Amino acid sequence: MYVIAALGVLDLVVFKNSVLNWVAHFFLLGAIGIAYVLPELRFFRNTVIAVLPFAIVSFLTDVVGLIHTPFFQKIEDYFEIIQICTVAWMIAMLIGVNKQRKALEKERQKREIEEEQNRFIAARRAELETMVAARTSELLTQKEELEHALMELRETQVQLIQKEKMASLGELTAGIAHEIQNPLNFVNNFSEVNKELLDEMEHEVDKGNMAEVKEIMKDIKENEIKISQHGKRADAIVKGMLQHSRLSSGKKEPTDINALADEYLRLSYHGLRAKDKSFNATFKTDFDESIKEIEVIPQDIGRVLLNLINNAFYSVNEKKKAWSQTPNTDRYDPIVYVATKRLDGKVQICVKDNGMGIPQKVLDKIYQPFFTTKPAGQGTGLGLSLSYEILKAHGGELRVETREGEFAQFIMELPFASVDKV
Repeated sequence: MYVIAALGVLDLVVFKNSVLNWVAHFFLLGAIGIAYVLPELRFFRNTVIAVLPFAIVSFLTDVVGLIHTPFFQKIEDYFEIIQICTVAWMIAMLIGVNKQRKALEKERQKREIEEEQNRFIAARRAELETMVAARTSELLTQKEELEHALMELRETQVQLIQKEKMASLGELTAGIAHEIQNPLNFVNNFSEVNKELLDEMEHEVDKGNMAEVKEIMKDIKENEIKISQHGKRADAIVKGMLQHSRLSSGKKEPTDINALADEYLRLSYHGLRAKDKSFNATFKTDFDESIKEIEVIPQDIGRVLLNLINNAFYSVNEKKKAWSQTPNTDRYDPIVYVATKRLDGKVQICVKDNGMGIPQKVLDKIYQPFFTTKPAGQGTGLGLSLSYEILKAHGGELRVETREGEFAQFIMELPFASVDKV
């Protein structure tokens, strides 16, 4: 482009009216032709268009001046005007071409920057995809590890639950023995009485005193009924113990909730008495007789009752020990109170004690697994957590009312579905 423009200037100014002027013409026209024809120089075609009018007019001016000088002298002024116009055209076009070139250069640079950015983005994307693939693989590995850990945790949870049940069963052993001993004593006593009555009846038969024989037979029959009742009582206690030790079937069945609460209250009390001979407490009951049987999983609800009652007896016993070590003029009577009540659409079971109460600072933590306020070795911290989950699974709830140093009352609520409605 600059060569063509330089040739135009030389043609116009330096070589005017000389042999070199014609050389400049041919070089200029040749350069224009080459720039227009060659594909690799197509970028300069706008420059060619800018210079071409000047080159043609300049060439024609010299040709006309050479062929017919008088005629040329007449129209020379017109040719000069045309040349000036072509020069103006050339300058305007060259300025436009230069602007266009700069714009194209700017566009090219912009495109190169975009291509560089695209290459960077592609490289970054490939790097990120590699990182994502590695992270995905790592997450999958962690997922497998977590699933394995979760499986182990569930297995451990089952083992801990069973351990908790067996631990509570161990606490019940003495109470169960005491509860079984009472009906067995009745069975043994009435058996001895019946043995004596049979000897007496045999003697009366020999004497022919049938009226007395009938009276003795009536007494024997009544004793047999009592033996059967107490035998069934012992059988029920053993079955309850076996139910407590077995895994829950998850099946609800008709259950006398009052009898269940009373049974576990007595078993807990006698179990603690057997472990600690100095332990003593008063327990009271207030059962709503209108409840009768409801549909629950008895071994699960029994486990909840046992845990709450054991905690109540533990609390009053700890308060009694603390009370005995401080100078108090007032007398402290440890009392555990168990009551049932039928409400609208639900049954409420309350276990209340006048023991240590629960500090406010730990009140929000008592249902957390493994949280316990008992000394090491005296509690797993699973009792209240399992109790809460059991009641939740029954569609019920467990809440507590307490005042530190005065009392604690755990309130169980179960949906009321009596057997006659099921």
